[in-house]
Amino acid sequence: MNKPELSVIIPVYNEEEGLATLFARLYPALDALQTSYEVIFINDGSKDRSAAILRQQFQARPDVTRVVLFGANAGQHLAIMAGFEHSRGEIVVTLDADLQNPPEEIGKLVAKMQEGYDYVGSIRQQRQDTAFRKYASRAMNHIREKITRIKMTDQGCMLRAYSRSIIDAINSCREVNTFIPALAYTFAQKPVEIEVKHEERAAGESKYSLYSLIRLNFDLVTGFSVMPLQMFSMAGIVLSLLSAFFVVYLFIRRLVVGPEAEGLFTLFGIAFFLLGILLFAVGLLGEYVGRIYQQVRLRPRYTVAAVLERDQGLRAED
Repeated sequence: MNKPELSVIIPVYNEEEGLATLFARLYPALDALQTSYEVIFINDGSKDRSAAILRQQFQARPDVTRVVLFGANAGQHLAIMAGFEHSRGEIVVTLDADLQNPPEEIGKLVAKMQEGYDYVGSIRQQRQDTAFRKYASRAMNHIREKITRIKMTDQGCMLRAYSRSIIDAINSCREVNTFIPALAYTFAQKPVEIEVKHEERAAGESKYSLYSLIRLNFDLVTGFSVMPLQMFSMAGIVLSLLSAFFVVYLFIRRLVVGPEAEGLFTLFGIAFFLLGILLFAVGLLGEYVGRIYQQVRLRPRYTVAAVLERDQGLRAED
């Protein structure tokens, strides 16, 4: 099969209500680019009719459509990783299925890649999200940049373009937990960001709960830097020195003033504060240890039940 110039990767999880609208807008937008392309849908273990609808779309456009069917839900980023492994294009674009990033914006990314960039990030204009998500995203962007030195203005936007060299580098990684835009940024030699439109979700509800967003940011921070551990090590040293000075102060005060009980609750407050820091530090350490544990087990990151593609038709995989 001839390699296309462009591969568009779209993870799908319980998006049956919006897939018809996605198809109606996606294919005309790609045809307008007047370049060879393929669209790779990854059904991430959907529990609705998404898989059946994707099969129908493959039958309608087998010339440019490929479908990877997961045996179970693995998460958005692993679904995209599977798309990377099945992609063949020189330019690879990732797109969410909820139409919050319009397919018509893909042309902007492709044009920027053709200027010689190897990584094109995107910044959502007039974000159609809640105020809480906007402020939380800005805060996490600031923290992430300070910790990892990875510069992404809008880390939550998955409409991005990657060169084949970056995709090959990502495919060589065997990480269980990762954040794809950040991983790609570490391999990029000439990255750039552009502004893209942002729309309200076409149908259905967001699949990212607050817990999922917290987990994603943990992956981002712990997967690309050990600075949090170093920060707590330094904080432990400082607190130890301050505690030593405080003990000396209390000892001298006892000799001068005598025994007293008024400061008992103050000591309790200080103790609980230090215990809180200690528990958080232990949890952070456990996050790193847990990542190591998941990695050394060498279990499959995801299971592919079948792949729908032209010439091969339905190809089952282990």
